[in-house]
Amino acid sequence: MGSKGRTQMEVGADGVAVITIIHPPVNALSVDVLYGLKENYEQALERNDVKAIVVTGANGKFSGGFDITSFEGVQKESREQPPPGFISIDVITNLFEGARKPSVAAIDGIALGGGLEIAMACHARVSTSSAQLGLPELQLGIIPGFGGTQRLPRLVGLTKALEMILLSKPIRGHEAHAAGLVDEIATPDKIVARARQWALDIVDYKRPKVLSLYKNDKLEPLGEAREVLKFARAQTLKRAPNLRHPLVCIDVIEEGIVSGPVAGLWKEVYAFQELVVSDTAKSLVHFFFALRGTSKVPGVTDLGLVPRKISKVGILGGGLMGSGIATALILSNYPVILKEVNAQFLQAGVERVRANLQSRVRKGKMTQEKFEKTFSLLKGVLDYEGFKDVDLVIEAVIENVNLKQQIFADLEKHCSPHCILASNTSTIDLNLIGQNTKSHDRIVGAHFFSPAHIMPLLEIVRTHQTSQQVIVDLIDVGKKIRKTPIVVGNCTGFAVNRMFFPYTQSALLLVDHGLDVFHIDRVITKFGMPMGPFRLADLVGFDIAVATGLQYLENFSERVYKSMLIPLMLEDKRAGEKTRKGFYIYDERRKATPDPEIKKYIEKSRSIAGLATDGKPLKLQDKDIVEMVFFPVVNEACRVLAEAIAVKSSDLDVASVMGMGFPPYRGGVMHWADSLGSKYIYSRLNEWSEKYGSSYKPCAYLEERAAKGISLASNMRATSRL
Repeated sequence: MGSKGRTQMEVGADGVAVITIIHPPVNALSVDVLYGLKENYEQALERNDVKAIVVTGANGKFSGGFDITSFEGVQKESREQPPPGFISIDVITNLFEGARKPSVAAIDGIALGGGLEIAMACHARVSTSSAQLGLPELQLGIIPGFGGTQRLPRLVGLTKALEMILLSKPIRGHEAHAAGLVDEIATPDKIVARARQWALDIVDYKRPKVLSLYKNDKLEPLGEAREVLKFARAQTLKRAPNLRHPLVCIDVIEEGIVSGPVAGLWKEVYAFQELVVSDTAKSLVHFFFALRGTSKVPGVTDLGLVPRKISKVGILGGGLMGSGIATALILSNYPVILKEVNAQFLQAGVERVRANLQSRVRKGKMTQEKFEKTFSLLKGVLDYEGFKDVDLVIEAVIENVNLKQQIFADLEKHCSPHCILASNTSTIDLNLIGQNTKSHDRIVGAHFFSPAHIMPLLEIVRTHQTSQQVIVDLIDVGKKIRKTPIVVGNCTGFAVNRMFFPYTQSALLLVDHGLDVFHIDRVITKFGMPMGPFRLADLVGFDIAVATGLQYLENFSERVYKSMLIPLMLEDKRAGEKTRKGFYIYDERRKATPDPEIKKYIEKSRSIAGLATDGKPLKLQDKDIVEMVFFPVVNEACRVLAEAIAVKSSDLDVASVMGMGFPPYRGGVMHWADSLGSKYIYSRLNEWSEKYGSSYKPCAYLEERAAKGISLASNMRATSRL
């Protein structure tokens, strides 16, 4: 069956047929693999020399679950699919679990999604202690579709099953054994042998043949089960108010408990069919592939370049960003030299790194021994002496052009000629930063997002002259420190901050026209953002907001909305969360409370703008507020694509989710925009630009696509700026 995957059966002298799933790299299940399993099972059941069956996976991995590329086929209805219930009920339940000959799963590496569902249909499971077992389907907008909603609660109990499914939380083999999901733990070299023996023991009646689907001893009594499900629904509504599929999943689990497992299986079949073609599933599958595509950069990663070894990293600046970057690096075993300008600043920077690590110890994510080993990788210095043998330097000082220029000139003198010179700047043009050097081919942006040791995105910024080797090296470092790297071009704000600068600006315009600050924040968080634009401004700090705003004013003056609200508040020493006063007021635990005092600043700002509302504030539907805040973001993202600052629109989807917290279940900002249509977005922006000014004026890229009625992601005729 070629690249679609296959299965293989070997019958031993002991009468055990070992069926192996072979579909590199993770033995994903495809329709072909499942049909192969079915044929192997049927042969094993027919053969007189076979007493029992063991199911396992090739190359130390049981199965990573159903091949996600198959979902796209289902969603586009472009492939012939088996009839409803055929795989789940006819094959997995009636043939595998209902087989008269016992079967045992030998689980190593991973048993996720459909892989675990097949293992649960076996009559016992033997696992390595480090194997990962889980049902992460909800991350893709669907539910387990091969009986997982019915078998897992019966094996581990309802509470544990709900936690694993609703939170997409895999567990290790040793925990699975304690929970009852796995029957025995074995070492990788003995796992198949132990599974064979277990299967033969069932044949000889030394061990029971357990049908997971009909197991009842772990299930709570009906009244108690209903209380557990009620609590799960309440928690789910709180955690994911915009998502339907987790609630559908709870309904399916409940059906199996109330009406019996077969009724539960059929409800699962039809719910899965409906969810797999939902907008949420399409968005999350799109995002899954967008994430995988970020490290594929045409003209860079397709040249066969091998990443060079980065053995030691230098960091300049021990502030919040520098200490966060240092933390991320030492957590992945990179030795780091942290340089500061004086002993006091250096001590503060080192202490920040220590606090970041100690937070992990407190949360049980790191042992004390691991903490000491990790912290020992950090060395603080006050000069460039130790920079002679570093392979990568990341500058993370304040956004001051002259200071950065001086630092890069110094680095050129003190570092080896092969050392990568990176800046963590979030807005300043890299050509300007490297103006006083001759090392333009090794200057690159490494823009982390705050807090750098937690936020998952790394924006790698290349200039015309940055070498492809340097980009390949930095992508490799990004992956090793568990970041998602996106490669973008060089301009003010790069891709992420530039794309999102209209986010707060549009909100400020709406406030000047009479809308309530806190209502806007509530609407935007209800849409799915972690916080609204004003709570975000408080978090970033008004001084930084004004400084970056001036950068945009200087470079994109024709489309910047000039609100005086934040400068007026800053004049009164209100600078956001760090001063405990911004749009909100903050207690010592950083809890935000809306501050009615801001009304005076709003009235003054409206008065300066000549927009006093005379007691008749602007009234807008929630939908209009969302669109007026986000459509300018889409418009700027279109410019970023048109100028080839981003290589592909899916990179902007990843950037919007991982850099700015755009809800992943909407697929990212460009995918969401395409779901509404370029014509609609263009017409709305056009209408607002006439009413509210040039900050809403649609760009040529958007206009062209609206005229042709085509997707914002398609037929990209970019003018290369890279």
